[in-house]
Amino acid sequence: MEITFLGTSSGVPTRARNVSSIALRLPQRAEVWLFDCGEGTQHQILRSEVKVSQLSKIFVTHMHGDHIFGLMGLLASCGLAGNAQHIEIHGPAGLEDYLKACTRYSHTHFSNRIKVYTSRPGLLYEDEEYIVRCLPLKHRIPAFGYAIEEKDRPGRFRVEQAKSLGIPSGPLYGKLKNGQTITLEDGRRIRGQDLCEPTEPGRKVVYCTDTIFCESAVELAQGADVLIHEATFSHQDATLAFERLHSTSTMAAQVALGAGVQQLIMTHFSPRYAPGNTLQLDHLLQEARAIFPNTILAYDFMTYEVPRRQGSLSPSLL
Repeated sequence: MEITFLGTSSGVPTRARNVSSIALRLPQRAEVWLFDCGEGTQHQILRSEVKVSQLSKIFVTHMHGDHIFGLMGLLASCGLAGNAQHIEIHGPAGLEDYLKACTRYSHTHFSNRIKVYTSRPGLLYEDEEYIVRCLPLKHRIPAFGYAIEEKDRPGRFRVEQAKSLGIPSGPLYGKLKNGQTITLEDGRRIRGQDLCEPTEPGRKVVYCTDTIFCESAVELAQGADVLIHEATFSHQDATLAFERLHSTSTMAAQVALGAGVQQLIMTHFSPRYAPGNTLQLDHLLQEARAIFPNTILAYDFMTYEVPRRQGSLSPSLL
């Protein structure tokens, strides 16, 4: 699982930061899942290592323009490029009507297959490898946070060891890979767990924006390997955060601490903290680290590889 930040500004783009979008790359299945799609996202994709031809799912947190204005352009370009990939879009009520109105008035036809689903609290999607859940956040309009959970993977089967024990290849290997115990013709009982590497625990990534501090964000992020959380404002601008129902850096850190996550990555920064201003993003980072030390700031085109739990928990920034 690899995260690429395509836009880390709030409200409006700046010279250094585009508006909200992140891509979750799943290399083992050659898929890309996109979370939010602010204006200019397709241009950001072209400037990154993300392959739009692998785009299979889009998850929208809410219907504010800095999170959806790039959606129609991206979908239209995918259609014009002849991408045959089926694309599922999940988002709040009204998203499908918005897309239908855009296609009607722009006379756009999607040649690729697109299906829109309305997000509802709880289990949203599940397949043999992943689960996606969502919960409502607290913003001026309906908004959702998303949790992507990777299922545990069976450990690697030690083929050479099985051969050395004289176990014939074929159906028996399949049973042993599944952890079953088999009995050979000579009476030996072989336990599958003795021939497999330890199970690889699945990873969990959570994306929460836009929201003020809320318990549902803590619930959604419980035990996450990575929490991506908005930090629009500094703690010193908490009054603005409460007025506009956005988070401060300290609120994001409190969610991370309460949920027991491994890594907090803050994003969705107000342009008021641009270089040269009195308060800058380093101040937000210091505020958050005072509560949750394992915090970093996202920037456009930053790539973060989510580590396996038995490995190092330090970020890999490419």
